[in-house]
Amino acid sequence: MNFRSDNEGKVAEPILQAIIEANQGTAYAYAEDQWSERLNIAFSEVFETEIQVLPLATGTAGNSIALAQMCPPWGSVVCHEHAHINLDECGAPEFYNPGCKLAGLTGEQGKLCADNIAQWLAGQGAHGVHQNVPSLISLTQATEAGTVYDVGEITAISAIAKANNLFLHMDGARFANAVVSLGASPADITWKAGVDILTFGASKNGCMAAEALVVFGHPDWYEALERRRKRAGHLVSKMRYISVQLLASLNNNLWLTLAAQANGFAKQFADAVEKHPSAELAWPVQGNELFLRWPQQKLQALQDQGVDFYFWPGSDDLARLVFACTQEQANIDRLVELLNQID
Repeated sequence: MNFRSDNEGKVAEPILQAIIEANQGTAYAYAEDQWSERLNIAFSEVFETEIQVLPLATGTAGNSIALAQMCPPWGSVVCHEHAHINLDECGAPEFYNPGCKLAGLTGEQGKLCADNIAQWLAGQGAHGVHQNVPSLISLTQATEAGTVYDVGEITAISAIAKANNLFLHMDGARFANAVVSLGASPADITWKAGVDILTFGASKNGCMAAEALVVFGHPDWYEALERRRKRAGHLVSKMRYISVQLLASLNNNLWLTLAAQANGFAKQFADAVEKHPSAELAWPVQGNELFLRWPQQKLQALQDQGVDFYFWPGSDDLARLVFACTQEQANIDRLVELLNQID
């Protein structure tokens, strides 16, 4: 039973079927195909505003290209110290924009706090040209702790950004899970709350390899973003196979249905943990990630029974379990059963 990551789950059947249907005949290359050309309309309907979309294959490329667009080489990106862009992308943001500096701030439950950001910004600039210039704020939605920024939190951080002439980026690797968790519209937690650009994650939510940069406003950015995508090696020649996944995901709100399944699996196990005499939840379970705090020998016993998960780095009593949208209910039932048996 694999709970290591939603990256390791199966492709959702409707997505796979859409790829098969697109695999007929020829199609123009380099995002000039009929599927890629429908993305702007499809995403504009979902986000309730006219937007521009760039499909690509990985979230790392999406984040890095977006940050490079908004941050000069002498700029800095405000992010959480545990943000994916800071710890898990092998310096890709700095690689795509040499000189750019990531400024990782602390924050409870994996979240940045508007007050902390404002306090940090107030201390910048004392060294003049010797310091990087704060250029944007990046939020991870959902966070690396599995928690979710609500509308009020995003709006408060956006206000700090605007007051300091900073852009606001959202790393939405698990954006769908956050939307479902909040019960808010995609618009409410992005452009209406002040987000300038979203890295829209789909690979963790039933797709094979499909992500997108969603740009709110800033039409003058689009050509530069296209060129950055090309230079990054992400202008895929057979882009139809990426774009058709995104279209199929949005069709009839499949992306939200899949995310709801994943969140529901996580909640089932979270409910069992909360009733357990010794196991604990490290943070609230608001998406499809769950952090289980339990003595090392108990967690090891769970692994010995065939449950695959990550021990969180630096801790032998904290495990991360991620529930994929294509997980099977029988595996959730068995996981709950083992949790109760081991104690």
